[in-house]
Amino acid sequence: MAVRFAEKFAADFRTIDDAFKAELREHFNDAEIAELGMMIGQYLSFGRLLVIAGGHKGACEIYVPDY
Repeated sequence: MAVRFAEKFAADFRTIDDAFKAELREHFNDAEIAELGMMIGQYLSFGRLLVIAGGHKGACEIYVPDY
């Protein structure tokens, strides 16, 4: 469930609707959901910063295309 939350958060956050939040609450309480959201946001932001700064080439073995 946490992975689905991260995928939606990263790729299409507008699909996190009331139904999805209810599904999250079946597994996590509100504090845990908030913490997950903060951690997901932090790692997404840091990853994007690495790409902007060019640091991803040395920090990550995953292929990231040059645009």
